[in-house]
Amino acid sequence: MSHIAKHISSIFRLPSLSPASLSCEFQQLRGIRVRVNNGNLESALRVMKRKMDSSGIERLIKREQTYHLKNSQKRVLARQRLERRIQSEDFNRKLKAILFKKLRGYVTTL
Repeated sequence: MSHIAKHISSIFRLPSLSPASLSCEFQQLRGIRVRVNNGNLESALRVMKRKMDSSGIERLIKREQTYHLKNSQKRVLARQRLERRIQSEDFNRKLKAILFKKLRGYVTTL
């Protein structure tokens, strides 16, 4: 069994039955079912792709895939995450300042 197939099967296993995990893992418990009408496999594949995109299973699989990263790649990824976080914090700080000014009656034009 390939690594991806093992990972997909582990995603669809029954979750632990704690109340917190039941609500967030209900979608995984049900899985994705697609009906093939009149042997039309292409339309069934389109429907399956649409359902997978909307449920986020593809993103979950890609995020959970483990493979070896060189230390240089880890540093590059860490630097990119840091830059995104700093940009986000900077944007949030500027947006907060603009909203405070609007609330206080100062009108600014961008």
